[in-house]
Amino acid sequence: MTEPTTIGVSIPIPSPHGDFLQERRAAFGDAAAWRIPAHITLLPPTAIEGELYEEFIAHCKQVAAEREAFEVVLRGTGTFRPISDVVYIQVAQGVSACERLETALRSGPIQRNLDFYYHPHVTVAHNVSSERLDQAFEELAAFHVAFRVDAFHLYVLGTDQVWRPTHDFRLRGSQGG
Repeated sequence: MTEPTTIGVSIPIPSPHGDFLQERRAAFGDAAAWRIPAHITLLPPTAIEGELYEEFIAHCKQVAAEREAFEVVLRGTGTFRPISDVVYIQVAQGVSACERLETALRSGPIQRNLDFYYHPHVTVAHNVSSERLDQAFEELAAFHVAFRVDAFHLYVLGTDQVWRPTHDFRLRGSQGG
């Protein structure tokens, strides 16, 4: 029997914005900065077995085919403290579209319960000191960017603990029609 594959599904933050946020995350001392591309999570890390993996890929294709591309605005910082030592960039526009994608992805072959209520965001500091969390919160408070979401990615966690995109699922409205 093979080991389960750990996957995650997310919306990538396009360049140069994603690169900038990843660089800032590293500067705040977050050890995961270069292992996790900047993203908005749709399905958190989930271990799945072989045949379920292929079923889930087919499900992702179906979900993407049923959804239109949409606009996201990232603006300002937020935190999950004191529950979790995380500072993030807030999704100011596109929240409901992210929520619909997240719900649809979890309603197929992977029906996963979440540890916390789904809240779309882009993590910029995690597992760092309180001072670094405060620094991230303050330094990125004026961050503001808008972009069109035309796809989501399935990532696989490598044995080196690096998340790599393996599938790109284009949303229906992303190809001009």
